[in-house]
This record gives sequence, structure tokens and C-alpha cells, in this order.
Amino acid sequence: MSPKPYVRLDKDNAAVLLVDHQTGLLSLVRDIDPDKFKNNVLALADMAEYFKLPTILTTSFETGPNGPLVPELKAKFPTAPYIARPGQINAWDNEDFVKAVKATGKKQLIVAGVVTEVCVAFPVLSALAEGFEVFVIADASGTFNSMTPQAAWSRMEQAGAQLMTWFGAACELHRDWRNDIEGLGTLFSNHIPDYRNLINSYTTLTAGK
Repeated sequence: MSPKPYVRLDKDNAAVLLVDHQTGLLSLVRDIDPDKFKNNVLALADMAEYFKLPTILTTSFETGPNGPLVPELKAKFPTAPYIARPGQINAWDNEDFVKAVKATGKKQLIVAGVVTEVCVAFPVLSALAEGFEVFVIADASGTFNSMTPQAAWSRMEQAGAQLMTWFGAACELHRDWRNDIEGLGTLFSNHIPDYRNLINSYTTLTAGK
């Protein structure tokens, strides 16, 4: 297989899709520690806010066992498009969701959700089929066990999706530390305890300069 060219995330051409991060579905996540998973989801949300990326929220059958959207996401994006799908399992089968995605005018989609092999994989595959560049945030997407996401990741990668972490995505979007040392450092410090030590050391060393 010939290598594909490096396509990097561009903060001016990217939108974030948060798919089915619902209270009921989160209880199914077993491939990542629950506390770490919640932290990763909120880190991705903070990343979207920091880079001012258009963000779309969607839920699946939230009046049923899947439950409502995680309240922190609704609070963080009070004016973002919020698509409560009445029954469609694949978010891309919902006309309002697709309209909201296309209305952003962005070609790159950063996607995360629960569960990985369904709520993430299905819209990712659908978006790729329509010509979008798709970046899946693996550590903000969760599912039943450690084996299950492997099949989903393989399927999405073969279709052209790129797998990333929220930290990797943030670094690629930022490009250069000199763009905003304090802002990026705060984002990392809020979600990576060990990184807080680095930033504290840096601020201490530079305080007198």
C-alpha cells in the first residue's frame, strides 16, 4: 500500500462533531477508565472552544435508555447546533445533522462519540463518502471493551479516516508554541496533571524575566 500524503488539521477549516456523549451510553464505556474518558471528552470540548472551532452536538433517542447529553457539553456550547435525533442510529441519516455539518463550510471534521463502532464509525464513513477529511479522536470515543474499537478503527482507517488523540489534534491545530504559550499551556494543564507541573516550572522560571 502506497503511503498517503500528510494531511494536517487546519484550525481555519475544521469543525468538531460530538456524537452521542450521553449519560446512558457513557455507562457502556469499558475500553477507557471512566474518569479518564470523561476528562478526554471535556478536553476535546475545551480544545474546540480554545480554537473557536464550529461544534455540533447530537444525541440518539435521548428519551430512551441512551439518556440525555452530558450536561457539561450542553453548558459549554449553549448556542451550538444541537440535533436530538429521534431514532436514526447513524447521525448522517438525520437531515438536520447533515445540514448543520455542511453549514459550517468546513472540509475537515473532527469526530468523537459513544460507541466507537456505531455512533462514531457510521457518520465517519458517511462523511468520508461525501468527500470530507475526517479525523477521529480515539481517546474521546469509547465502547464496550478493548477489542471492539480495533475493528472500528481498522474499518475507518481503511476508508480514509485519520486516528488521533485530543492532545495530538490540539498540537497540530496550534502549529507553533509561540502562537500562544499561556493559552495552550492552560488547556493542557487543565486536563493533564503531569503537564501542569511543566507549566508551573516554566512560569516560575520566566516570572522574573
